[in-house]
Amino acid sequence: MAVTNQPGRFQPSEFQTGLMECCDDCGVCWYTLLCPLCVGCSIASDMDECCLCGLGMPIRAVYRTKYNIKGSMCNDFVTNYFCMCCATCQLKRDINRRKEQNIF
Repeated sequence: MAVTNQPGRFQPSEFQTGLMECCDDCGVCWYTLLCPLCVGCSIASDMDECCLCGLGMPIRAVYRTKYNIKGSMCNDFVTNYFCMCCATCQLKRDINRRKEQNIF
């Protein structure tokens, strides 16, 4: 018998909050609005990457791949190009939630 589906965590998932749900965590929202570079460094640090890599499409793509979140490189680019603050907030919220759930 051939295996057609991977077991367990390999099922594609979604980000735990939506792109425009910035008010789900007002602290992260304000932090991102006031100092996006600081949040970018925090994200990069969380993911053991260089601080310069914390903002933008590449870190989002790496995170999506690590947690098997649906999307594409093109989608990551467009999301970060048009909604960088919202995309950064979403990524940081997701990291924080995964830490709380002990799955980060």
